Amino acid sequence: TLNPTATTTLANLQPAHTRLQGVSQGVPEKTANSWDFSTLDAITQPVLSVGDHSPEFQIAVAPAFMYDANHNFLDPTYQAFAAYTQNLVRYYNTGGFEAPDGFHVSPSPYPITWWGIYNEPNFNNLNSTQYTKLYNAVVPAMQAVDPSLKFAAVELGDYPGLVNTFLPAFVQGVTAHVDVLATHFYSTCNQKDSDALLFSTIPDFVSEVGDIYAQMHTNPGLASVPVWVTENNMNADFDKGGGISDCNGTPFVTDQRGSSAFFAAWRPYVFSQLGKAGVQALYHWDFDADKQFGEVDYNTGAYQLSYWVDYWLARTFASPPGADLLDFTTTDTSDIEILPVVNADGSVTAMVANYAVKSSGDNNGPGAPRTILIDTSALGNFGSASLLTIDANTSAATGPTPSSVTPAPQIAVTLNGYGVAFLTLK
Repeated sequence: TLNPTATTTLANLQPAHTRLQGVSQGVPEKTANSWDFSTLDAITQPVLSVGDHSPEFQIAVAPAFMYDANHNFLDPTYQAFAAYTQNLVRYYNTGGFEAPDGFHVSPSPYPITWWGIYNEPNFNNLNSTQYTKLYNAVVPAMQAVDPSLKFAAVELGDYPGLVNTFLPAFVQGVTAHVDVLATHFYSTCNQKDSDALLFSTIPDFVSEVGDIYAQMHTNPGLASVPVWVTENNMNADFDKGGGISDCNGTPFVTDQRGSSAFFAAWRPYVFSQLGKAGVQALYHWDFDADKQFGEVDYNTGAYQLSYWVDYWLARTFASPPGADLLDFTTTDTSDIEILPVVNADGSVTAMVANYAVKSSGDNNGPGAPRTILIDTSALGNFGSASLLTIDANTSAATGPTPSSVTPAPQIAVTLNGYGVAFLTLK
């Protein structure tokens, strides 16, 4: 409602299965006898109208009256929660439902096929055994209403080592259908952490993804299930009220790295590493927010630099029919990330992300300059080439503009600090 043009800017990102998370006033069941979808649908209905018209609706929490004062479920069988989820499916997919306060039905012609079952159970009072029981109760109940549904399981609040402690009970105990196993990655929860520390967490993301796949391969029924990262950003902290950090209790400070040139190095590095590790979806948290989280400003709708990073990652790598990763060698694996692909039309794109830190203590620093020489001689001859760069000099208002370069067996790409470049040869 603050940004009436937000659906256009969202659609331009070419989103697939945009994730919706109903929390707080967005939870539509207010009491056991009353429902109100107005807050939830103020977001859900516009999102249903854009992109692939197929969001992932994460049922993040239960209605407030289903918990005790300590946010534990009053019903340890989770049947009341399962009944709530069934009505969500009826509302969006099967023509509505009758409640004590009247009939409720979605005004949209688009159903919701993808559903995430609970948010970060490890941070929300559910151990692995409890979560498995909840999942096994909820998914069959929802399938009984609409058998065509697809499900994202777990949605961990992930950190190094968690997968191998939380997942075993789920992997061995789940009996309900799983289409995707989802997790969340953030590099920090402290605005004081250095740039170098944040970059150093990305190999931990890759390690956790490997552990997820290893765990799932212990259950033949999960061996072919893909991993999605359904939340990702560089800092998870937020103001919990009164200007206080949710993570460490100190005064909260917005981490500007979420929309600065730092992000133009960090997100492409994450994208490349997780893609190579077998992750099949990467979700930005979140679209309409502040300088720390947002791709567009939640007050004005203005673009932020993070928008253009994700815009060009999607257009370069995520558009069908996709691309094949090229074998390559590199002489610098310490602070340069390379992602070279051959596209379906025979063109070649090489992404170069520079995450070289200028000084070890930098926090939202400028990055160190790097010039990378790309040798394309093994790929044959090309008739044209272009280079698109996103860095501190890129206008957040208009985004970057590709420039022509002369095809050659060796092409130099210069990044004057944190940033990413996309070299395309046709």
